[in-house]
Amino acid sequence: MAHKKEEYKAELYGDEVREKLEEFAEKGWDSIPEDEREKWFSRFKFWGVFHHRGGQESYFMMRLTNCGGVLEPDQLRAIGEVARDYAKGPAENPEFGNGWIDFTTRQSIQLHWLKLEDIPEIWEKLEAVGVSSRSAGGDTMRNISGCPVAGKAEEYVASRPILDEIQETIRDDNDLSNMPRKFNISVTGCKQGCAQDSINDIGLEPAHKFIDSEEIEGFNVRVGGGLGGREPREARPLDLFIRPEHAVETVRAFVEYYHEAGNRQNRSKNRARFFVDEHGTDAIREELNERLDFEFETAGTDFRGEYTYNAGKSAEHGAHDHVGVYDQQDGKNYVGLSVPVGRLSAEDTIELADLADAYGSGEVRLTRRQNPLIMDVPDGNLSNLLNEPLLEKHSPEPNPFVQGAMACTGTEFCSLALTETKARMARLLRWLGDNVDVPDEVDRIKMHFSGCTADCGQAMTADIGLQGMRARKDGQMVEAVDIGVGGGIGAEPTFIEWVRQRVPADEVPGMIANIVEAYAALRSEGQTFREWVDATGHETIVELAEPEEVEGYTDPCLADGKQSWYPFDDGESPAPTDAEGQPISADD
Repeated sequence: MAHKKEEYKAELYGDEVREKLEEFAEKGWDSIPEDEREKWFSRFKFWGVFHHRGGQESYFMMRLTNCGGVLEPDQLRAIGEVARDYAKGPAENPEFGNGWIDFTTRQSIQLHWLKLEDIPEIWEKLEAVGVSSRSAGGDTMRNISGCPVAGKAEEYVASRPILDEIQETIRDDNDLSNMPRKFNISVTGCKQGCAQDSINDIGLEPAHKFIDSEEIEGFNVRVGGGLGGREPREARPLDLFIRPEHAVETVRAFVEYYHEAGNRQNRSKNRARFFVDEHGTDAIREELNERLDFEFETAGTDFRGEYTYNAGKSAEHGAHDHVGVYDQQDGKNYVGLSVPVGRLSAEDTIELADLADAYGSGEVRLTRRQNPLIMDVPDGNLSNLLNEPLLEKHSPEPNPFVQGAMACTGTEFCSLALTETKARMARLLRWLGDNVDVPDEVDRIKMHFSGCTADCGQAMTADIGLQGMRARKDGQMVEAVDIGVGGGIGAEPTFIEWVRQRVPADEVPGMIANIVEAYAALRSEGQTFREWVDATGHETIVELAEPEEVEGYTDPCLADGKQSWYPFDDGESPAPTDAEGQPISADD
């Protein structure tokens, strides 16, 4: 028997949803029948429109798409203007105020606090400059990820044409829009691992192989990676090397196979990683061989040993996060800014677009680590750009904690999350930067915060991973965190090992400080954080990782536990509200 969401999709799905959403927008929030809201909210996701959590009725998030993280000139400015004009809610965030954008871990952008009535006007403004929200959510192929500087900086294999063709011929194919579950694709041609192929449903990573005494450039194929539900899987190799001219058809073949044979009954077990568990890589390789016309080659040699993912590993081959100043192939430069936890005010977003115009080509690209890059900066413009006030605020040379940080949406808007993430992480980063020293050669510590086990913040792959929980402290229910160490993406991808559970949120800074200080004091020369974790052993790490309260850190919402309508407001929820943001009376 098909899951109820399959029934929703069978009745109405995909592009047809837009017309109905626009009709609801014209008539207002109250026009959506209360007993049908779950159904409509599920359908809206195809167009990147997500309803906020309980207590925030009538407010929506919009997720945008931009293949491989590319934003052409004027696109970021339009997004910033939408955030300024439409993305302001009835309460302020204590760290970020009101009106901002969120960079995502799939190289795109999310907008919050949007009113249903404004969605058509927002679409009109964004689509006028080529920005779309189509297929940004729901059971679709999500934003395709790749090296953010593909086509601009050094690549072993050119990947930008492949990314664009996958977007145009596969992701935009209506016949493939209704997947069993969301589906993630990555293609990268560089040696830095920045597209994170090991946690995608299908990932193409650069490789080379000697065939008839000739070095052939191409890709190795991996399938079935993912993180959520405390059941992570690294993408498994198909022992398949493909040449660039076969990349698109190979991706399509696996997408079609999963589309046809994927489980549509059990949504907790139907992501592609479970599909690979069920069928096995040998059977999948055989199936693809039946679907594809070219002769298969066994896997080539990849470049995973050069990935710079873990804290303490030299970045001599290039830093995969792209934060900093780097050369382009054409003699110009790109400048990667560090935006803590990926949140940028509307005003700063517009200023960033202005700086990209003034000093570069106007093009901005986004990384999977929630940061923007200003592209095409000539040498003569570089020093003036680096002296701009915005780059003091969002530095290309941040401290190691800021440079390695990521955070998901958390309870601020998400119905699944158990803890607030972004404001808490922002305060945590400030405290760590002011109070904890790291070895000089450790320039980034990967610290990722997810509000729940869905792991949108990729805690499982971090040096230090945090996942939201709840616990009792002094007889009171408080927001808490499970903490693990030793994850990473590289030659041998690994996931974190849990060392402490349900640590009250105000004791997390002390615990992380104790872990990092122990690493700094006890590591061997050149030892990465993950190597140190392995060498030290679980029991000793647990002893070193002592939670404690610290001076100078005040938690933003320790006792909220998702009890309030908004983590930073103890008052009564104003939702739902009308088109002007005025509360709708329950008596109406």
